[in-house]
Amino acid sequence: MKLKQLTLPVLVAVFANQTYAAVETEVGTLSTDFRLRYESVNQDNALKDSSALTLRSLANFKSKAVSGISAFIELENTLALIDDYNNGIGEGTEYSVIADPESTEIDQVYLAYNSEQFAAKFGRQVITLDNHRFVGHVGWRQDKQTFDALSAKYEKDAINVSYAYINKRNRIFADEKDVDSKDHLLNASLKTELGKLTAYGYLLESDNNTDNALDTYGVRLVGKKMLAKLPVSYAAEYALQTNESGANSVDTTYLLLESGVKISDITYKLGYESLGSDNGEQAFQTPLATLHKFNGWTDQFLVTPSIGLQDFYASVSGNALNGKWSLIYHAYSSDESIVGYDDLGSEFDVMYSTSFSKQYSVGVKYATYMAGDEIFAKVDTNKFWVWVAATF
Repeated sequence: MKLKQLTLPVLVAVFANQTYAAVETEVGTLSTDFRLRYESVNQDNALKDSSALTLRSLANFKSKAVSGISAFIELENTLALIDDYNNGIGEGTEYSVIADPESTEIDQVYLAYNSEQFAAKFGRQVITLDNHRFVGHVGWRQDKQTFDALSAKYEKDAINVSYAYINKRNRIFADEKDVDSKDHLLNASLKTELGKLTAYGYLLESDNNTDNALDTYGVRLVGKKMLAKLPVSYAAEYALQTNESGANSVDTTYLLLESGVKISDITYKLGYESLGSDNGEQAFQTPLATLHKFNGWTDQFLVTPSIGLQDFYASVSGNALNGKWSLIYHAYSSDESIVGYDDLGSEFDVMYSTSFSKQYSVGVKYATYMAGDEIFAKVDTNKFWVWVAATF
């Protein structure tokens, strides 16, 4: 493990030089954001243990609006100070993967229009919908996901309707694995007495001169009620997906059921998520999601296995020492068994984070995955993170 010589000057520049404070001008606002993170990965296989110390730096400028029209540009740089890891784009392949390659790019650049009820953006932008299960920014990784898109949103009283057309998915691997696309995202929600009811249709197509489509239609309900003087939360979601590739077409389903209760400042949750399989041939997929947020932090199921995935999970979270903590347990099984085999393993995740002086935050996180049936070729995996972030 070697720490690059420029570590000290970089850290001094980031966390000590107050010239990085947000600057208000007559034409707009300039601000910066930095995140320094150490990540390690240990797997029970032939790959070397990985260690990465990466610094993600953002600088953005937002112009003042003229007749509702404004402009935004954001530059992003990821620097590897310790680089003993597989970065996911062909470097360090003898190590386990940590998907934070070095990069410098224009992360966002768009024109925006905003009125009282209507908003639109044209250009490279972040798009997130609902809980990020289907469309997210993958903000956990140092190079977040953005889209070259035209998006629009209408909101009035209890109604919210959004639409986006995407012609490029800018993924988390610098420019190496970006995808040209012809995607349509439609999401409409209504606030009711039971909670927020959402219906959506996500029609994804890679623009690669082949016949392909990944079409998902679903409904989602999220709410909160007082029961026996306790705040109880609940969520339910169901979706149908058709995956077409040439003349082949596969249909799968998605189901989410979750409930939670808060007792004495501690929140307890139980949940079940199913990404179904069509007879073990193909499974339900969510390629635009913030995947690290779901099915465990060791990222064992970024791509749903063809036999599908059922995730029973329980979590406990609360506040301590001016920060937030959480503990999560996952039990995984397949949607379609293979000759009696269906155990996909289990996982424990734990995290603590806190903020101070309004501009700074620190955190520590650990995840351990215990493999299930050997037939599925999963291995025991441990991951550890510690980070510090600053916003000016």
